[in-house]
Amino acid sequence: MSAISIQNIHKTFAKGSVVALDNIQLEIAEGEVFGLIGPDGAGKSTLFRILTTLMLADSGSATVDGLDVVKDFKEVRKRIGYMPGKFSLYQDLTVEENLEFFATLFSTTIQANYKLIKDIYVQLEPFKTRRAGKLSGGMKQKLALCCALIHKPRVLFLDEPTTGVDPVSRKEFWEMLRRLKAQGITILVSTPYMDEADLCDRIALIQHGKLLSIDTPGGITAKFPETLFAVRSSNMYTLLHDIRDYTQTHSCYGFGDSFHVTLKDGNAAELKMHLEQREQKNIDIQQIEAGIEDCFMALM
Repeated sequence: MSAISIQNIHKTFAKGSVVALDNIQLEIAEGEVFGLIGPDGAGKSTLFRILTTLMLADSGSATVDGLDVVKDFKEVRKRIGYMPGKFSLYQDLTVEENLEFFATLFSTTIQANYKLIKDIYVQLEPFKTRRAGKLSGGMKQKLALCCALIHKPRVLFLDEPTTGVDPVSRKEFWEMLRRLKAQGITILVSTPYMDEADLCDRIALIQHGKLLSIDTPGGITAKFPETLFAVRSSNMYTLLHDIRDYTQTHSCYGFGDSFHVTLKDGNAAELKMHLEQREQKNIDIQQIEAGIEDCFMALM
């Protein structure tokens, strides 16, 4: 049985003029870490709100842990953990008070499920008497995750959990998710960070409410249809214009310290000759493997 099953979910806003989700179909297996990857406004949060029973779809259906999100919404809420994109815990309560409050809501205690949150909570314990509003961004995320897990959910929804968090905390957070997966929890996580896609078992690329591709990260990058080059020179500003002026350029986007380029025809040697004619210096052209972000740009 799928942990999450989505059938033709459609959702619009502004009296139908804005399509947030366009007939989404998706199956997520039990025990899977599934990533929903896309930029702001792609429809990720809307889908999460529907699956966590906070919003009704215009049409279509969905089940979570075998339960219909509309007909069985009360039971669904008992079986899921939800961490929204915005920190939504009580800022005036301490770390310990927040955790005790959420445990009470689900008729359990911190001690009953302490094993589930132990690896995370030990990092919070020195600050357990500090008010939640006074925590750092990374600590707030750890507390929110503890509160989402305290009732031992079967399915965990994490909506952009690492947005605005420092790189070290992001890495620690994903290590926590791997440990949770080992305990049999199904995890659906959304993120705008393409590099986090490689940390998921499978991913779906989403834009304008449509799923562009669903596969393993390796499966998606293997489908990249073009030969990809990373191009650099001494003058990166004029390099962008010179590459785009080349008649055989198919696409050219900035990625870190280089431009990722695909060609309609021709080859790297011909591109280099063109750039030399434009008086570019220290030209470096390397063939590279496509990443998730390259595939996303190609699909768009």
